[in-house]
Amino acid sequence: TGGPQALFEVLSHLKTGVTQPILITQHMPATFTTILAEHISRQCGIDAREAKDGEPVVQNRCYIAPGDFHMLVTQRAGTNVIALSKDPPENFCRPAVDPMMRSILKAFGGRKILACILTGMGQDGLKGCTDVVNGGGTLIAQDEASSVVWGMPGAVAQAGICNAILPLKEIGPHIRKLASRAA
Repeated sequence: TGGPQALFEVLSHLKTGVTQPILITQHMPATFTTILAEHISRQCGIDAREAKDGEPVVQNRCYIAPGDFHMLVTQRAGTNVIALSKDPPENFCRPAVDPMMRSILKAFGGRKILACILTGMGQDGLKGCTDVVNGGGTLIAQDEASSVVWGMPGAVAQAGICNAILPLKEIGPHIRKLASRAA
């Protein structure tokens, strides 16, 4: 709920200064995720695309989980690649954030992960982000005042696992600052 608009706001700050791959799970049905990727590319100036199974995860690219598939990262021949899964929904969602976060943690290791939970219903992302933070990663959540629905960001905030809880307009610049230090 409110996710695409929040994504446009955050990603508009990341077209320069961020070279790390960006992986996004947005709760949307098939066909809408292709359109979302096209809009991100046009509006934010980022190379965004709906993820494809077996596609290598590379710098300077934004991958959108396709509707009705969990988007995972796995290793094939020593390279991190996208793996699409029809495993059962988690948190009543497919795609879901939790399986993506677990796979990213396994593929990249915790200290290299910066996770961000934006406006949305439910608590998808809580378990996966808890694992990421416990593995040494960083977690940012959107604050309640700027969220359309504070379900997902509220769940991680109330769990006390966030490194920062910020208004939507401050998230993109904060991510860019952290990403430039990690590059």
